[in-house]
Amino acid sequence: MGDTHIIVSREGAVGRLTLNRPSALNALTLPMCATVLRALSDWEDDPDIATIVIDAVPGRAFCAGGDIRAVYDLGKAGDPRVLDFFATEYRMNAAIAGCAKPYISILNGAVMGGGAGISVHGRFRVATENTVFAMPETAIGFFPDVGGSFFLSRCPGAIGMYLGLTGVRIDAADMKFTGLATHYVPAACTTELVSRLSCGEDPEHALAAFSADAGRSQLRENRAMIDRVFGAGSVEKILIGLTAEEDWGTEMAELLRARSPTSLRLVHRQLCEGAARDLVGCLEMELGIAAKILKGHDFYEGVRAALVDKDQTPHWRPATVEEVDAEEINHFF
Repeated sequence: MGDTHIIVSREGAVGRLTLNRPSALNALTLPMCATVLRALSDWEDDPDIATIVIDAVPGRAFCAGGDIRAVYDLGKAGDPRVLDFFATEYRMNAAIAGCAKPYISILNGAVMGGGAGISVHGRFRVATENTVFAMPETAIGFFPDVGGSFFLSRCPGAIGMYLGLTGVRIDAADMKFTGLATHYVPAACTTELVSRLSCGEDPEHALAAFSADAGRSQLRENRAMIDRVFGAGSVEKILIGLTAEEDWGTEMAELLRARSPTSLRLVHRQLCEGAARDLVGCLEMELGIAAKILKGHDFYEGVRAALVDKDQTPHWRPATVEEVDAEEINHFF
């Protein structure tokens, strides 16, 4: 039962949510978020449900984000319902974090944007060899929302700042190192894992039985360099620091210069603010930021370039980090 894009089922002691929109990489819609909220509410006091599992139908993605094209269309039309999606999605994020029962995400595929929000706030996050994680919002003039203020700011050192500003992709080993994933389980073992959970096995015990070594984390190996550069007090200082890091620094500087300058400045402030807030405080802050971004230029220009015209040539306003007015950033907060 449920929204056609989410299969809601009971399998013994498991309440199971399966994302079922593979043609759109399981991008979240408002009805999908509402379905998750209803299921969590129904199962919270159900004595027959011991564990909640969320996964996706076989394909390339667990969930590649929210349905940004739909948000773009509503915003361009001036439809006041444009914020309903974010408000519902953020309530869902908070409900997952507050779920009294073990909530297990099986992240077998791409996890981006809203896909992080529907998973990382739960108690257990299971990565596989197919997992790829990113928060790429600065590339479309947006920011890492869905509680990104909270979970990115709590990654080791300056790694969350690095991930939030650049939007680079990381693998399962990196997710384990950062704490974004709690376990690594080979994809071939996930069906048996769910089967044992459905028989009522304790999640800690079942996960331990299938957990394996995720391998080498490049983030771990590069942490000193990332901390040195991305721990700087401003985006301008980060760009200066990158000049001293040779090939990697040149690559990262070029990447940042291609992102929305306003988003870069905004995200730096967002993650600094988020470090001092709880999750609900972060989500409330993010809803205010989203409301203001949707009245601006760069989000619509970024989505146009990436998803509408697909020319991959956004024209940001202003065009450089140095031109972004500090008062404009204050406005978002």
